Amino acid sequence: MIVFELICADRHRFEGWFASPEDFEGQKARGLLACPVCNDSSIEKLLTAKIGRPELGAPREKAQAPSPANAAPSLHEIVDYILLHTENVGKDFPSEARRIHRKEARPRSIRGVATGEETRDLLEEGIAVMPLPIPPREDWH
Repeated sequence: MIVFELICADRHRFEGWFASPEDFEGQKARGLLACPVCNDSSIEKLLTAKIGRPELGAPREKAQAPSPANAAPSLHEIVDYILLHTENVGKDFPSEARRIHRKEARPRSIRGVATGEETRDLLEEGIAVMPLPIPPREDWH
C-alpha cells in the first residue's frame, strides 16, 4: 500500500491509499476519485517526503539530527504552499496578471503558464512575475 496526500481544486487536503502509483493514476483517469469534503473530482497528488523501511540485511543509516526550527523550507514544502495558496489560471496567466495589476479583477495570488516572451512583457509592464519549480500540467486547477 502507498499513501498519497491529495488536494482538490477547492484546496481541500486529504489522504488516499492505493496499491501502487499506477493504481492512483488509473483511478484518477477513470474518474473514481473525489474530495471527501466537496466531492470535486479534480484531484492531484501533493509532493510528499519519501519515508520507507530499509531492506532486510541492509545497513542502517545513522539518524540525522533534527533540523533547526529556522531552517529554510524544502522545495516540497514550497511547492505545497504554492499549490494551496494560489489559483491556477493556466494559459490565461498573462491576461489575468494584467487584469489584476490594472485592478480589473479581484486581487489574488495566481499561477499559470506563460512563454518567455510573455514573461518579459509582463516584467516590462511592471508586473512582478517569477518562474515556479512546478511543472505545468493541463489538468491542474
